[in-house]
Amino acid sequence: MSQKVNVGILGATGTVGQRFIALLENHPIFEIKAIGASSRSAGRIYSECTERTWKMTTEIPENIKNMTIVPCEPEHFKGCRLIFSGLDAAVAGEIETNFANAGYAVFSNAKNHRMNPLVPLLVPLCNTEHFDVIKYQQEKYGYKTGMIVTNANCASTGLVVVLKALQNAFGPITKVMVHTLQAISGAGYPGVPSLDIIDNVVPFIGGEEEKVESEALKMLGGINAETHEFEHLTNMKISAHCNRVPVVDGHVTNLSIEFEKKPAPSVEEVKKVLREYTCEAQSLKCPSAPKECIIVKDAPDRPQPRLDRNRYGGMAVTVGRVRECPLFDIKLSLLIHNTILGAAGSSILNAEVAVAKGIF
Repeated sequence: MSQKVNVGILGATGTVGQRFIALLENHPIFEIKAIGASSRSAGRIYSECTERTWKMTTEIPENIKNMTIVPCEPEHFKGCRLIFSGLDAAVAGEIETNFANAGYAVFSNAKNHRMNPLVPLLVPLCNTEHFDVIKYQQEKYGYKTGMIVTNANCASTGLVVVLKALQNAFGPITKVMVHTLQAISGAGYPGVPSLDIIDNVVPFIGGEEEKVESEALKMLGGINAETHEFEHLTNMKISAHCNRVPVVDGHVTNLSIEFEKKPAPSVEEVKKVLREYTCEAQSLKCPSAPKECIIVKDAPDRPQPRLDRNRYGGMAVTVGRVRECPLFDIKLSLLIHNTILGAAGSSILNAEVAVAKGIF
């Protein structure tokens, strides 16, 4: 592009907002021009607000340190074309709608609009063809140049990439059993109290299992030719168990998968398909797209969060322990970096795809 796209960040002081700021430092397409947060932070200098709460392993970018935080209202983001939202779900819905009404392209990490049948729920390594619904969203809601695009729940993200690759190659998948081991960074800051998580596993994350079981079916479904709304996949059933574990970053998910096709694909066929899987973001040469969407490990003790979460800048899915399942057909383990591919990184790559496709 001849010049960068000016962007704003909502919820800039939170952990997802911080990740947006860290990932966008020196970005070749996007440049941060405005940062917004709650009334507690608005009007203050960014470095003063985050002096004790900055949780990234890199320093606050120099161009952001002295930037003044503004309220999360469209009039304070003039000059921006695109908005990345790291807002908490408690406030995200109305604020994001206000920005879309004001003409901004909103790429949201919040759950509020994910199940709207005219809002794309995108994992950029999986279903960017769902951008096709944007024109119908704009027609229905009267957004002249605005739009809302959401990325998936962190626990759904790696799951759908693997299922999409296998579904494309082998046809319908009928049953999926999902067991997650989710990092504490997924709960934000201050998040899970230390007395609850150290030396412990918490076998409950509010609303998480329902998100995994429903979001994947929307992302793997399609757009109705008559209503132009998303239709969930109906021939697949997903059952999820979600657990919080004492790991800082990196969600591990164990899957058991049953195929409609019999005989089911072999272990080696599954590994080959996963290794060869590619996505539109790669073909468009988007700067955040990983060289490999899915990295397949043959070692019996991989993937591991500490060893594998940062592959390709945290934008790839790592798969291991692919083997036959005595109850289903195939079982495997996968890992994603939950605050990069599972959160801010997905929104950024979704926006890169939108630019490359000329959507705004």
